[in-house]
Amino acid sequence: MPDKESDKFASSNILEGFISIRSLIEAREAKINDRPIYKIIYDITKNVSKRQELDYLKSKAAPHNFTIEAAEHDVIKNQTTGNTHGGIIALCGERGFAPIAGNILPRSFYIMLEGIEDPYNFGYALRSVYAAGAAGVILSPRNWMGAAGVVCRASAGASELIPMYIYDDAETINLFREAGYKIICAEKRNAVSVYESDLRFPVFLIIGGEKRGISRSLRDTADTFVKLDYARPFKSALSAASAASIMAYEVFRQNRV
Repeated sequence: MPDKESDKFASSNILEGFISIRSLIEAREAKINDRPIYKIIYDITKNVSKRQELDYLKSKAAPHNFTIEAAEHDVIKNQTTGNTHGGIIALCGERGFAPIAGNILPRSFYIMLEGIEDPYNFGYALRSVYAAGAAGVILSPRNWMGAAGVVCRASAGASELIPMYIYDDAETINLFREAGYKIICAEKRNAVSVYESDLRFPVFLIIGGEKRGISRSLRDTADTFVKLDYARPFKSALSAASAASIMAYEVFRQNRV
């Protein structure tokens, strides 16, 4: 039996639960995500209680070239890290990442997440920035998308629905700057309150993990540094997921029409 706590950090392309699987199907149909789906496995005892979800998946099997099969409960239990899959999982392949060149939307909002220590926090951050309207996420080469199942579950499917690109080098920043984007880093030192900053589109926001923060090479590219205000003295940093949520929604607030 797998150690579910340690396995959350392992590479996995098994999506757990109907919400995760439906999100991937919707993303594939929208040409946002090319992750292949090989097989859907469902708990044989869920034939009746999950009939609506299974009918949906069966209708998508041929267009997306996957099979569906029933299995005993323990077969699914032994392949999952969570307990909220509802008896439905998908065996998938790797997601490809398109180059950012040629894919930057005009006057929009992109976010880069660097150095987040935990796949759950990474997933929570993606859930918030997707809901706040980010057009895409830029990932550092070392990221948690290898643990796609955990990240997708934590993000309520947002990790599969949002466009993603890999940061290669400073040329990525130059592409955004040439497209007229302000490069904004979340940073405590020499920073302006996020609530007093101009976050009107187009915005490229960089947020680092609470332990390592943003790398020096990325900080050096910034046009502006922004920080979160605290209501009382507090020496610790908020989680990257919390910081991403607050700042992404401030971008959303300033650009509401």
